[in-house]
Amino acid sequence: MTAFMDPDTILTNAMLVLPDETVTGTIAMKGATIVGIDTGVSSLPSAIDMHGDYLIPGIVDLHTDNLERQVQPRATSRWPSRSALVAHDAQCAAAGVTTIFDALCLGDLGFEKDRMRTFREGVADLDALMPAGILKSDHFLHLRCEVPAADTLAMTEPVIGHRLVRMISLMDHSPGVGQYADLDYYRKIHRDNGSDNTAIDRRIEQLQDQRARLRAPNRKALLDLARPREVPIASHDDRTLEEIAENAADGITISEFPVTLLAANAAKKAGMQVIAGAPNIVRGGSHSGNVSASDLVGAGAVDAFASDYVPPSLVEAAFMCARLHGMTLSAAIGTVTDVPARMGMLPDRGRLALWCRADVVRVRVHENLPVVRQVWCGGVRVI
Repeated sequence: MTAFMDPDTILTNAMLVLPDETVTGTIAMKGATIVGIDTGVSSLPSAIDMHGDYLIPGIVDLHTDNLERQVQPRATSRWPSRSALVAHDAQCAAAGVTTIFDALCLGDLGFEKDRMRTFREGVADLDALMPAGILKSDHFLHLRCEVPAADTLAMTEPVIGHRLVRMISLMDHSPGVGQYADLDYYRKIHRDNGSDNTAIDRRIEQLQDQRARLRAPNRKALLDLARPREVPIASHDDRTLEEIAENAADGITISEFPVTLLAANAAKKAGMQVIAGAPNIVRGGSHSGNVSASDLVGAGAVDAFASDYVPPSLVEAAFMCARLHGMTLSAAIGTVTDVPARMGMLPDRGRLALWCRADVVRVRVHENLPVVRQVWCGGVRVI
């Protein structure tokens, strides 16, 4: 057996999901680094027996809104922001997510004013808690810029240079386009949230007028702010060929959550990478009536998954893709580890490989349900 350079932790008798194969073997970690990978079972007294469980790389989630759900656990109840961030972090770590892109919304399109507070407090809390070593997982910022909103630029400019910003997406949640192309669906959502029909119709008219005035200048300004940062820029909820063509012409490299197969296929053809929602796979369809992620997988139009609003969906979606959609386990796990790590410009993680970051997740599959049992982040056991 290969010498393991006096490791801190040895995990053995595991099914190692490597980039190109799955083998029974042993992995060794020293500090924050993987220093040894070998086939077979270690006889060293310090080796920890995994009893045949899977070891996969730490999951990389490029888009999670989960913090918003901890901050606002009920429609009329707001939780203290720092406590909410700690809870969010723990939930993600328990789901095997060791690298979290906190997707925070910038720009108010009505009905969601608390999201702007969540953004401001979330950035401040990350600045306070990350240096203190309080959080279990590694966190970065994904700026979700609402292109037609009047306050987007004013909110984006002060934070665009923040050291944690690693992804920027251009969103348009105006009624009548993208995710909300169906106005009846848009009206139902806001009726369910307590708004009356008159207020909703008035807001639709205001937002459509605002979009006509602000979308083009705001989009140009946001792209001008983002490009010098040299971080990935994504589009969001793409629906049409025209949207994909515009995005590709503007140098946008990622299509995030396309809502039609037409748009996803066009994005791939244009050389863009596609992120789909893992909850869509687990639930067996979109929660908002858009394209099924399973159909996208079947068409070869998905590169990576993001959790969107359910962190445990990532490990479940990956194992489902291997079980139901003809993917090798290595390729399926790669959609939530290696591929998103590279998309997020984090080449040090996402793989069980020598000298990569020691983010490792132990998973046991029980009646087709993958259950996260232990998690190491940067070589430190956090779950």
